[in-house]
Amino acid sequence: MRSGNPRPPRIIGAVAGALLVLLLGIWIGGHPSWLPSSLRNALVDDSDGQLVHEALGVLARDYYRPIDRSELVNDGLTAAVASLDDPYSHYYDPVEYHAFLNQTNPHLSGVGIDVLPDPRGLQIEDVFPNSPAARAGLFRGEEIVAVGSTSLVNRAHDFASRLIQGPAGTRVTLTVLSGTRRRVVTITRAELVVPVATGRVLAYEGVRIGDLQLTSFTNGAGPELRTQVDRMLGAGARALILDLRENGGGLLDEAVNVASIFVPDGTIVSTAGRSQPRQVYVAKGGAISTRIPLVVLVDGGTASAAEIVTGALRDRGRAKVVGTHTYGKGVFQEIETLSNGGALDITVGEYFTPSGHNLGGGGVRRGAGIQPDVYAISNPRARGDRALAVAERTVAAEVR
Repeated sequence: MRSGNPRPPRIIGAVAGALLVLLLGIWIGGHPSWLPSSLRNALVDDSDGQLVHEALGVLARDYYRPIDRSELVNDGLTAAVASLDDPYSHYYDPVEYHAFLNQTNPHLSGVGIDVLPDPRGLQIEDVFPNSPAARAGLFRGEEIVAVGSTSLVNRAHDFASRLIQGPAGTRVTLTVLSGTRRRVVTITRAELVVPVATGRVLAYEGVRIGDLQLTSFTNGAGPELRTQVDRMLGAGARALILDLRENGGGLLDEAVNVASIFVPDGTIVSTAGRSQPRQVYVAKGGAISTRIPLVVLVDGGTASAAEIVTGALRDRGRAKVVGTHTYGKGVFQEIETLSNGGALDITVGEYFTPSGHNLGGGGVRRGAGIQPDVYAISNPRARGDRALAVAERTVAAEVR
């Protein structure tokens, strides 16, 4: 929260920014091994090393207050990456990178729900099967309005989520709204393995359909989804829905693994970058029968690796797309760890669907994304899932 003090003059901010950039340059010059080789070669001239060390020594010796070099380096790297005007590139200091790695770890403690921000608190988007939340009777669409005695009205999403999280074995009390009905439940937190792929069998006018949800493209997502696909087909599903709504992407290799479940051969995606040659990724083999109808369900949160899969399945004639237009990201990033324990997550190239189409707006600008074959949108506050119902009807019509 901002303090009530007057904002300092712009000149002070400009001087501070210039100082950070200067110190960043000085530090990089003195520690070039902290940077990936591509950046190191571009930014560091070894012939300037003596000057850099001289300037750093002057600042360390004569600046009016002690300088925390690590803090200045972290702030300077953050500012340097921010100056690229690239919403997808970031510098993680050591603490932030450790937190990032924990976010991608499927093991966590909690009650087993996905939530969305809501003015009254948190809206339950999903309840993990066999989780403490499922055993307590929580359902998708309900709202959590208080944790213990703390109201969540107009609270930040992160603040509210942290109140629910906690060590396994401890208890948390939630006040839950279901329509006009209010109830209080006490749940014991547990160690959870968060699935990125889940599946269930639906029936539409007598046709059994496998509804597959994939939430991210983390390591192992492809094999995990394949397990669910095989389970759905083993349960008698004659058609499949791949739900990629609100899937913000992840690893490029996992996008290829996922697409390869449905596409037997040929191109999945191609990439090109300034420091790497054009590369074509092809299907890995072992796909399910192409006679099994498939629909991909998308929305504005379907991005990056999720768009790669959607584009590949449609370009290759393997699936219809139902929902709204996707996010429109046409670039991909790679993470390079640094010797201080931090990391650079930077844009390194563009990707292209099998038809040669880039989904972005040029560079890091957001583009039009993928337009659906069948438009459908769901109101998260309404009962039922209209977009899913449209996907069911669309894929059932393809069953022969």
